[in-house]
Amino acid sequence: MTQGISRRTALLGLAGGVTGLSMPSIRRARAATPIRFVMSWYAQAEFGGFYEALAKGYYASEGLDVQIEAASPQMNVPQLLLAGRADFITGYDFQVLSAVASGIPLVAVASTFQHDQQGLMTHDGITSPEQLRGHPILIASSSHATFWPWLKEKYGFDDSQAARYTFNLQPFFADPSAAVQAYASSEIWDARQRGVPVRFFQFAGLGYPPYGAPIVTTRQKIAQQGDTVGRFVKASLMGWRDYMNDPAMGNALIQQANNRMTPEHLAFGLSALRDAGALLSADTAVRGLGTMTAERWKATRDFMVAHKLLAESADWQAAFTTTYVDALRIMPS
Repeated sequence: MTQGISRRTALLGLAGGVTGLSMPSIRRARAATPIRFVMSWYAQAEFGGFYEALAKGYYASEGLDVQIEAASPQMNVPQLLLAGRADFITGYDFQVLSAVASGIPLVAVASTFQHDQQGLMTHDGITSPEQLRGHPILIASSSHATFWPWLKEKYGFDDSQAARYTFNLQPFFADPSAAVQAYASSEIWDARQRGVPVRFFQFAGLGYPPYGAPIVTTRQKIAQQGDTVGRFVKASLMGWRDYMNDPAMGNALIQQANNRMTPEHLAFGLSALRDAGALLSADTAVRGLGTMTAERWKATRDFMVAHKLLAESADWQAAFTTTYVDALRIMPS
């Protein structure tokens, strides 16, 4: 079940429970377009820019009444798009390319992060991924169709090492030989809270090419409400620009949506995103936040074809459009 927060809920929560924040004046549209945006996980710093855009009224100023909802690991989030129960989601490059190859009309319209933020978390004695040969590696079922074939080829792993990751870190903590898929801004925090020394090997630094958490919609949405898509992308990227500099307003809404998020955890998550340069690349320095290029998408397509995750004949160029981000040039500040 998703957990949602809307502009109205946000305003009530901020007015009633947050001090030291001044809400901007908002131009009220006569008939705001309702938008349901479903994230791929629970509310946390990795989605902070969207909450910042909601808190600062950027969506409202674009004539959008946005409802942000969190998803559980068991949910098929793309299916919500196809069923008309969501207008936008955060997805994965591999997911979108695979969908398009199967005739499912998903399309990425901007990329939250310039690099995938996933990696492997190991116990402190591991100094290189090569040392994990023969070790249990906890991965989600979906990872067998994303990074796992690449890890096997790159480091000589085999399928007998792949243990199921249910997003419970207890098996990792209990086994000093184990590794687990992770985000620096999430699982690393949990390990530190347990006092377990760990290391993190981000896939992007090891040659893994995808973008991270692209904003995804459908071809039908673009055809019928292209202007709405552009306004949602614009407001979202403005939110991310502001969140990376001063996250106070976005964090207040995250805590309202997810009462397990502490200020310390949010600060740690944001610091991890900053340290990783998650929103930045040589392309964003010229094109602005959220940018995507055909060259980068082709690199991911070639990667998938090489690892037999995508047919060579797949229409990879239908999986994304740069139309919206190319027109914005929302620069990092």
